[in-house]
Amino acid sequence: MQDFQEFTKSVFSGQWYTSYLLIGMLCLVAYFITSRILLRTVSHLFKKTSTKFDDILIEERVFSKLPFLVPLVILYNSKDLLYWNNLLDRVILSTIALIFLYSLNALINALNEMFKLTDLSKKFSIKSYTQIGKLLINIFGIIVVIAVLTGNSPVYLLSGLGALTAVLILVFKDTILSLVSSVQISSNDLFKVGDWVEAPQFGADGDVIDIALHSVKIQNWDKTISVIPTNKLIDSSFKNWRGMAESGGRRIKRSINIDMSSIKFCTNEMIDRYSKYNVIANYIKVKLEEVQRFNIENNITDESLINGRSLTNIGTFRAYIEGYLRNHNKIHDEMTFLVRQLSPSANGLPIEIYVFSNDTDWLNYEKIQADIFDHLLAVVSEFELKVFQNPSGSDFKSSFADVNE
Repeated sequence: MQDFQEFTKSVFSGQWYTSYLLIGMLCLVAYFITSRILLRTVSHLFKKTSTKFDDILIEERVFSKLPFLVPLVILYNSKDLLYWNNLLDRVILSTIALIFLYSLNALINALNEMFKLTDLSKKFSIKSYTQIGKLLINIFGIIVVIAVLTGNSPVYLLSGLGALTAVLILVFKDTILSLVSSVQISSNDLFKVGDWVEAPQFGADGDVIDIALHSVKIQNWDKTISVIPTNKLIDSSFKNWRGMAESGGRRIKRSINIDMSSIKFCTNEMIDRYSKYNVIANYIKVKLEEVQRFNIENNITDESLINGRSLTNIGTFRAYIEGYLRNHNKIHDEMTFLVRQLSPSANGLPIEIYVFSNDTDWLNYEKIQADIFDHLLAVVSEFELKVFQNPSGSDFKSSFADVNE
């Protein structure tokens, strides 16, 4: 208090009036030169270069606070010409530390933006690491500022944090959990920016657009944004579709339910008709030879189809599906290819198609799948089969009309 009173008394008494005026003007001129001339010149030169890295330094305002350092340094080195005390000394030094702290935070943000321009950003994100770095730097910077203002050593302040460890852990619990989750995401490569992630418990289904320390942003297919805490997402289950995209194939798994009352043996007329279908012409020829050879070897005549082996319309239809898909130019021929008959149920006999399209784009995939089943549903009747479906209102109406007649 005594130092402050002496300081104010000396200023208003005019003892150092000239010195204060000259140094004040020098500080203003120095600030004007660095901020209005030097900083603008550097910004102009950076924008003229072909690289975008230096532009990011300007956009993130890395140098915006540095002009304040010049007048502060002038003031600090002019203390022999002015009335000075330890309080002003500590205030100037702490202000310089805060300016460096701000610039360092801006530089870390700029480095993160620069990383997004590289090819490595497609593989993983460093945003969570930059946030951790900023957190540690800010904590250390605040300790240094407090130490300078109070005139104590930073080591002395750090030693006092030992007693507050439990409190700090409680306060930064979510941050610590998020830090561990971020390390798990990066080390195990669970997902990255651009991956299609499905997390139904959070109502999220879309592309990952941002991975931060505390949260993960997912842009859903309806363009809404789901923000999920990082530790909550890791603790729950989610599906990453990256493997599908990288494999080059997308699964088609769908069934056609056949009305079992329409299943029967093939007649000679049906076999002759099927032999004209290019997709199964060779199948019919080979299968007929196999059936005839078996029946001859076992002395089985054609009097009864039950006694020997015969072709069925359902088996021939299954062979047609397989041949049709083998010749389809949108089906991946190096991935799982399966046309199988599942267990009969109250909804008919399912013929399941389990194949992969060679186009993973969602829109194209849906078109390919629809085209395949449009064709198969249309040709079912050619094999004298019926697709099973539950009775509709028109079915009941026609049944009642037949009864009334």
